[in-house]
Amino acid sequence: MPSSTSRPKPKPSSIRVGHRYRANRLKGPYDAIVIGSGIGGLAAAACMSKLGKKVAVFEQHYTAGGFTHSYDRNGYEWDVGVHYIGDMGTSHTLGRRLFDHITDGELKWAPMDAHFDRIFVGDKQVDLVAGPEPFKAELVAAFPDEASTIDTYLDYLRQVSKAMPGIVLGKILPDLAVGPLAKITKRRAPAFLNKPTRQVLESLTSNQELIAVLTGQWGDNGLPPAQSSFIIHALIARHYLHGGYYPIGGASEMAKTIMPVIQKSGGQVFTYADVTRILIENGKAVGVTMADGEEVRAPLVISNAGVFNTFNTLLPKTAPSWDYYQDKLTTVERSMASNCLYIGLKDTAENLGLPKTNYWIYPGPHYEQQVQDFMDDPDANDIPLTYISFPSAKDPSFAERYPGRATIEIVAPGPFEWYAEWAGKTWGKRGDDYETKKEKYAQRLLTKLYQKFPHLEGKVDYYELSTPLSTHHFCRYSQGEIYGVAHTPDRFEQDWLKPKTRIPGLYLTGQDIMTCGVVGAMIGGLLTAVAVSGLRGLPLAKKMFLG
Repeated sequence: MPSSTSRPKPKPSSIRVGHRYRANRLKGPYDAIVIGSGIGGLAAAACMSKLGKKVAVFEQHYTAGGFTHSYDRNGYEWDVGVHYIGDMGTSHTLGRRLFDHITDGELKWAPMDAHFDRIFVGDKQVDLVAGPEPFKAELVAAFPDEASTIDTYLDYLRQVSKAMPGIVLGKILPDLAVGPLAKITKRRAPAFLNKPTRQVLESLTSNQELIAVLTGQWGDNGLPPAQSSFIIHALIARHYLHGGYYPIGGASEMAKTIMPVIQKSGGQVFTYADVTRILIENGKAVGVTMADGEEVRAPLVISNAGVFNTFNTLLPKTAPSWDYYQDKLTTVERSMASNCLYIGLKDTAENLGLPKTNYWIYPGPHYEQQVQDFMDDPDANDIPLTYISFPSAKDPSFAERYPGRATIEIVAPGPFEWYAEWAGKTWGKRGDDYETKKEKYAQRLLTKLYQKFPHLEGKVDYYELSTPLSTHHFCRYSQGEIYGVAHTPDRFEQDWLKPKTRIPGLYLTGQDIMTCGVVGAMIGGLLTAVAVSGLRGLPLAKKMFLG
């Protein structure tokens, strides 16, 4: 590999999904405008299109998809956020039904290995295995004295699942009905529902290694177990209980297969379409102002830009309820930021022995302390979480699309503050000091890879590290946060995180109104489509939630 300072400047990816924005390419009037083409925005637009609505989706990036987009460089392709999806193996799950609905069944899925996640806690290794019974058997084999604990844990996951319909319904009911529903939901919900994950699990067992394995996917929500709500832990754990799946053709197939559905009712997904302001007239949202000064009007404006961007940046201070939302933003926190090392190898995944299994590597079971130690002194302490994914092994079409090539991705914590001094500089031109800092961390991550796969040392053809500055540049999350609002217990007490805002005509969608993850954000899109459609949306809700 060339040194970081001699490496040529990166070129933009050639993978493009969407229609490049120009004011003269607009074909309004539109029934709705969606700001942001993450999966929540695309899902909302596609569901509305199915109901006959003409929707314009405006994406500031050069390609649509948000964290579901893919990019290529130097003859390789990587996803940026879709490492695996659960519940795609059968047509009757909510996630699969919704994907089939918004893609007209065009998006196809490939299963990962049955041992879909491999958790390393110090020297201990335990696999998470697809299927409730194999999942339990693997855990009991690793922790034979904890069989009853594991049974109770699986029952807790089921109880959270049963409590979710009340929570979801509260997102779309009229305000007058939400209060009574919330009281009923709380009365029926288990006491542990929205407690911190570690607190719940420590009420079941004192075995810290078992707790570490059960929470070994905490990177999927971005909070170690002492900080996260048991709601998000249980949703993620149950989501993968039947294994992991990967989109055939790569992550960009999501946006590619959704876009034609949006276009069927006259809508479009525009890229390079930078929205700078939500237009407010007579107390209502009536459209948006674009970076080129163009005003695009519609009776509905749906923001998939996240609540911080929506209320801090896009909403004018003169808007009604502006002060209300500024106050509400103080009740939530931004989620974690991360670094991701994208690796290319000149050989096939099969020849290299790359698995269809994700690796979660931890130095020990005390996650919170290890995170704190690392943040206090990253040079002196071990990386607290290293996640390794093998997208080219998961995608059966990769070898045909990129013959003789393979890819790996490594995700690890990396706060925005590490790179803040370069935040104002242009992407790809941040200077040698920035590249040197990235290179140092990249080498640490490569060492983690070689510890598990020593035969790969010397076979890496290309690598590059993305930082929270990349997340800010491409996805407009100003602190590099990847999961929107942090999934703390407090977050799940916020009744304002729902599609309908206090501003007539303005709605929210995506991960902030439901949960993080592709399916969580996509369900957010469904809820928004139902909320804006009124009675016309009820058959859609029934079809998706009841089958």
